[in-house]
Amino acid sequence: MPRFFVGGEQIRGDSVLLEAADLNHLKVLRLRPEETFTVCDGAGTDHSCRLDGEIARILETRPSAGEPSVRVALYAAYAKSDRVDHIVQKGVELGAAEVVLFPSARCVSRPGDPGKKLERWQRIALEAAKQSGRGVVPRIRAAKTFKGALEEASGAELPLFLYECARRLSLRAALLAHGEAETVSVMTGPEGGFDPDEAARAEQMGLKSVTIGPRILRCETAPLAALTAILFHYQNLE
Repeated sequence: MPRFFVGGEQIRGDSVLLEAADLNHLKVLRLRPEETFTVCDGAGTDHSCRLDGEIARILETRPSAGEPSVRVALYAAYAKSDRVDHIVQKGVELGAAEVVLFPSARCVSRPGDPGKKLERWQRIALEAAKQSGRGVVPRIRAAKTFKGALEEASGAELPLFLYECARRLSLRAALLAHGEAETVSVMTGPEGGFDPDEAARAEQMGLKSVTIGPRILRCETAPLAALTAILFHYQNLE
């Protein structure tokens, strides 16, 4: 079913004022008069609608079914642009609450001013949210420094640091030991991995250094593997 995100101010009573781009999209889809589509307010509420001229008439309102019960924030070190594209797109599809990019000592690529790239990644997030039936469009943003990213990530109820040299604690063991959680953060490194000093700083900040197994995953694979495991553990994947 076609899905559109609108601002709350566009919903007025039993109707939704659609923007020109969304109306054009509906025309391209050539929906029949009896066919419905979904309008989401971006705050977790879906409206089943039918087009009436240039107005979307609300037929039914319900909570969005596509939002996980646990809020998982992905903190991914800068990588080559196409790899970040992949992390953003697939992370949003799987259920990430947000994606935060940050600089790391071994980053192969890092934008001087990420503004335009962030706009592009946010558009990718919007399309992924539409495609996957999300109830919100996760925010894609950047932390200015590695220290800043650590400080933010450490604020989660369960802050995790994926490190290929970690051997004492597995991701599974960390999840089992912690029990229930409402917020989880997971930090993953760049193409060259984390510097040992960065791993030490993360532990000092209270992040749990964990391994996800004996295989070394690519920088675009690791955050998605961790996100999937976390959501499966908290019964948000079947």
